[in-house]
Amino acid sequence: MLSTGLSSVYLGFSTAAGIAGNIFAFVLFVSPLPTFKRIIRNKSTEQFSGLPYIYALLNCLICLWYGMPVVKTGIILVATVNSFGAVFQLVYLSIFITYAERATKLRMLGFLGAVAVIFVFVVFVSLGVLEYDDRQTFVGYLSVASLISMFASPLFIIKLVIKTRSVEFMPFNLSFATFLMSLSFSAYGIFKEDPFLYIPNGIGTILGLVQLALYSYYSKISGEDSREPLIVSYV
Repeated sequence: MLSTGLSSVYLGFSTAAGIAGNIFAFVLFVSPLPTFKRIIRNKSTEQFSGLPYIYALLNCLICLWYGMPVVKTGIILVATVNSFGAVFQLVYLSIFITYAERATKLRMLGFLGAVAVIFVFVVFVSLGVLEYDDRQTFVGYLSVASLISMFASPLFIIKLVIKTRSVEFMPFNLSFATFLMSLSFSAYGIFKEDPFLYIPNGIGTILGLVQLALYSYYSKISGEDSREPLIVSYV
């Protein structure tokens, strides 16, 4: 009876961590909205880059696939958060492509096609070639590589803050949500005993802490508030 009770508590904490991660991730998904409102208002993509949204879409699709029961059972909250993320990225890319110049439009369509080909290839290899255990390992490593590649954005922002000694392009709310999301999914991965979840999100948690520490330090020095980031993305 005690074992069953502890198991229920354990499951409850695991579910709570996953739901919290979904909520904090949603905050990050909607963070580019001001950028795309500006693009729609000006009917131009100006100097904004669409590549972060291409990378984010590929990351969401791979992590979505990893969270599917056919690849790994028991982590459906990974699938839900990344399904929402994929939809957001597709909407953002549709807007970007609509208002981009012809050359940029064609290049972005090419990148979008490449993402589709890569994802279809991953699904084909997973289902057509690999057994369940090997499938889980294969997609798990891909998801880790994809998540780690997404750390380029916060690393760039951290470098920029140190170089300029200014938090102008590192919004506190975005950094705090990134930290909380990574922490939540780190906990979720630990509860699920899944290193493919807790290792990359653990790295994301550390980067989030670094961002918050830098914000605290440099905001006191410069006495300024942060503004819209140069590139709005997420870990």
